[in-house]
Amino acid sequence: MIISHKHKFIFLKTSKTAGTSIEIALSMFCGPDDVITPIAPEDEEIRNRLGYRGPQNYHSPSPDDNSGDVSRFLQKSQINFLYYNHAPASEVRARVGWQVWENYFKFCVARNPWDRCVSRYYWEYTSEPRPSFSSFVDSKFPLMLMLRGFGLYTIDGQAAVDKICSFENLEEDLEAVRIRSDIPEKLDLPHAKSRFRKDRRSYREYYGENEINKIAAIFRDEINLLGYEF
Repeated sequence: MIISHKHKFIFLKTSKTAGTSIEIALSMFCGPDDVITPIAPEDEEIRNRLGYRGPQNYHSPSPDDNSGDVSRFLQKSQINFLYYNHAPASEVRARVGWQVWENYFKFCVARNPWDRCVSRYYWEYTSEPRPSFSSFVDSKFPLMLMLRGFGLYTIDGQAAVDKICSFENLEEDLEAVRIRSDIPEKLDLPHAKSRFRKDRRSYREYYGENEINKIAAIFRDEINLLGYEF
């Protein structure tokens, strides 16, 4: 996630919605006081190679370590992190305070849940032999995915952000965010994590009626909110 005091926006990072690529792109425009949470080491390498700002201002002071040694701090538990990857709206609101929360532009990205589950399937099982997609739908992962989507950008079941960008219309929606946030250049998204899925068949080819209905039930509230169809 990113909190930009420079451009007065909060980006809440949902899962399997190009969030890491967006974080990297946004990092280019962040200032020294902005919050940037850590991402996976291989993705940090992309960010570093591009010359963008890396993780900063995301941790809370440690009561037993006043040395300022970041490397020592990073060895501690994430419980000391003030902000972290995939932090939900409720936690971010509590930590930034009402004035920032009410006055900053808050946005996230949502994606058709049937398509999103196929993406998570390939992220979870990176090589053959993979379990069947049907068994994946029956596992804990679709529910976890819902919690890192609808459950992340809502509070008490209501959308808590100013804009829910569509993964299916991402370029246009991010351009609207850029203009709204006075970011000086168009966001250029690197292809982070795209290596996991090589099979580019339509997500519809993975589903039978039983799997369609199970995903519809798990993601019912998000489907109703955003009008997704299989």
